[in-house]
Amino acid sequence: MKNYFKDAWSEFKKVTWPNRKELMSSTLTVLVVVVIFAVFLGVIDLILTALIGLYIK
Repeated sequence: MKNYFKDAWSEFKKVTWPNRKELMSSTLTVLVVVVIFAVFLGVIDLILTALIGLYIK
């Protein structure tokens, strides 16, 4: 068990963390993609709801 944590800590030291600029850029990219995908799904939902409504009538 001791070796496991020793090895895990050794690997943890190898991690390179993004700087603030990289982090903000990545976060903004993710948010933009999520918003675009949400709008896309919303439009598809509205279209399918309208089509099903026409079919039911």
